[in-house]
Amino acid sequence: MSPSRTGPVLVIADLHLSEALPVTDAAFGRFLREEASTASALYILGDLFEFWVGDDMLATPFAADVAARLAALSSRGVAIYVMHGNRDFLLGRRFAARAGATLLPDRHDLVAFGRRVRLLHGDTLCTDDVRYQRFRRLVHRPWLQRFFLAWPLRWRLALAARLRADSARSGAARVYLSDATPLGIDAERRVAPPVETIVHGHTHRPALHAHRAGHAVERWVLPDWELDMTPRRGGYLRIDAAGIKLCPLPEVDGDGAEMPLRGVAGDA
Repeated sequence: MSPSRTGPVLVIADLHLSEALPVTDAAFGRFLREEASTASALYILGDLFEFWVGDDMLATPFAADVAARLAALSSRGVAIYVMHGNRDFLLGRRFAARAGATLLPDRHDLVAFGRRVRLLHGDTLCTDDVRYQRFRRLVHRPWLQRFFLAWPLRWRLALAARLRADSARSGAARVYLSDATPLGIDAERRVAPPVETIVHGHTHRPALHAHRAGHAVERWVLPDWELDMTPRRGGYLRIDAAGIKLCPLPEVDGDGAEMPLRGVAGDA
């Protein structure tokens, strides 16, 4: 899929929007009004929301406002594409229609400015987290999703709160499992057609990695957004005729310079 306009393509992930993070939410609104307004397309690679238990959440003012802001951007001619994350894998057609967006599959190849870029959320690359991969396969079963979505909204919200609390308690002990592994990356590189660039989020470890075994691939890892606590962080990937660069949010680094990366790894 190629953007129809000539502006840059912007890619973001892991905003984890919620009413509990008003500064991050305000930064997202400003980003849509300013940086994204001149883009040809905006790709959101999962975890736009901290949690999403069904499209009936659009009845809440917060979710409805996020959708309305995306729809306003879409009405200005910016194509919006949304991929599921591990927190909002139940985003559905009703949300997409309200937001003026197109839902993407778990893997999507973008062709822009003479470059083929593979877009992922990134959780499928974290193969060492066996427990999560088992959970992911389970909750992506259509019959189970239909069963869950038949519950009253208040039950689903209560379960989401419990799961988030459990995740927070075990997070420090499991953080090493939530990074992409050589096995996961190599499996992705073997998926046809070959690509020269992979972009994903999920791991919250922004970096540029160079993988040289087989055909050479550069892998860009997107930052998560967190502006309600310090250290503040957030950024977006910009793809245009000049190439690819990771840019900070003005709220994080106001000079508009390219975002410094955690490191450049030469991986086998």
